[in-house]
Amino acid sequence: MIIPRIYADLNKLLEPGKVLVLYGPRRVGKTTLIQNYLKSTKYSYRLDTGDDIRIQQALSSQNLDTIKDYVGNNQLIVIDEAQNIENIGSGLKLIVDHLPHIRTIATGSASFDLSNKLGEPLVGRKWTKILYPVSQLELTQLINPLDQKNNLEKYLIYGSYPEVLTASTSARKQQILNEITWSYLLKDLLAIEQVKSSQILIKLLKLLAFQIGSEVSLSELGLQLEIDKKTVSRYLDLLEKTFIIFSIPPYYRNLRKAISKKNKYFFIDTGIRNALINNYNPISSRDDLGQLWENFLATERIKKQTYKPIYANNYFWRTYDQKEIDWVEMRSGKLFGYEFKWNNSQSKHSSAWMATYPQEARFSLINQQNYLKFLT
Repeated sequence: MIIPRIYADLNKLLEPGKVLVLYGPRRVGKTTLIQNYLKSTKYSYRLDTGDDIRIQQALSSQNLDTIKDYVGNNQLIVIDEAQNIENIGSGLKLIVDHLPHIRTIATGSASFDLSNKLGEPLVGRKWTKILYPVSQLELTQLINPLDQKNNLEKYLIYGSYPEVLTASTSARKQQILNEITWSYLLKDLLAIEQVKSSQILIKLLKLLAFQIGSEVSLSELGLQLEIDKKTVSRYLDLLEKTFIIFSIPPYYRNLRKAISKKNKYFFIDTGIRNALINNYNPISSRDDLGQLWENFLATERIKKQTYKPIYANNYFWRTYDQKEIDWVEMRSGKLFGYEFKWNNSQSKHSSAWMATYPQEARFSLINQQNYLKFLT
């Protein structure tokens, strides 16, 4: 089964004198996407990986003649795993500035690494796109809404990495998820000098896996991990920048106040979350279904916002007396509140939400009946 990806037609994103930067977690299909595109491209191209020492030497040389020799007569340069090349931003800048007819693609899985190396040199010279695990939006091109809903339990338990989606058995899905989780996703982090203990990272991720939908206290995490609050904050930042988790801050009228409050954390993929706690049980026998549902909707909404695109700031809303709106988007000066319910029960907190922000607030209840519209 070939899953149509949102950026399948890279011609729409490529232009001379610009670098297309394609970020994303490991194993989401960036390399496959590039390879499929190159099969039909009209441009003469060169495809290399940043793991190749010879490519590292050429593109990090900052020598224009060396880089011209590297480009040769090609019209398109593609560099996979570009974050492994020192000074890659400066090397690509030389191509853009001195060979403006060249089209360039750089892919990477470690966003903090790639963005730091590309950011300043390529200001005004790049387009940036993120490729996530397969989205519900992309699946609408492959299967009908009824089948998507029938497969909902599989998405909640096993997530949506391409290899997982196409695996034929539950056992194979679990095997692939374990491999992705333990062999790939932590690889970027453990290669960093700042991260000295893989066990602390694993414990941190497991603690987060049990706190989906809850506000997370850095101090409490520090006590449980026996590390200081600043180290916890740094590790969380690294986990976000390597596309394993993402955070949502609370919404307050005074946004500066939210800086001192606790965030909620979600996993980019529910399958990865379940692999971390080794729980692939069916939803009928789980006590964390509400957490899975909230994580699934939050992640898929982020994908939709990225791909459409929808420009929004995302929050959650919670009062001191525990009235809560799971997902809040600020768009065009309006507040859109969404409460996530697995069943068809009524909202308990919508009236408080609307009363607090009567002029600019909207409200929707998202459940199994209408979730696809929210996500696609």
